[in-house]
Amino acid sequence: MLARFDDKVPGMAERGYGRVINIASVHGLVASKDKAPYVAAKHGIVGLTKVTALETAEEPITANAICPGYIATEMVMAIPEEVRAKIVAGIPAGRLGQPDEIARCVAFLASDDAGFINGSTISANGAQFFV
Repeated sequence: MLARFDDKVPGMAERGYGRVINIASVHGLVASKDKAPYVAAKHGIVGLTKVTALETAEEPITANAICPGYIATEMVMAIPEEVRAKIVAGIPAGRLGQPDEIARCVAFLASDDAGFINGSTISANGAQFFV
């Protein structure tokens, strides 16, 4: 017998409320050359999010994923400036995203206002990719 997700998060099931918010990547929605392991892992997170949403849909537990593009994190800022400039040139918004912009997505998904959003992905990438 397969275990349901709510069996694995008894605190949420007991409270009858919960929010699962996974951080994937834009690479969870689109492929990218020479990044097979990373892309596969991020697609897996998006898939897990969707299964979790289905398995908890009868409870007031939601599961969603945020798929950021290039965000000004330590990892991205460590990219050589000339390479980073080429990345930014490919982002229609003309800039990197900021960590607090992703944090606000998390805060929204964690709120009661997002109670009917379930199994979704928020693509936060400055219009670089559309799915």
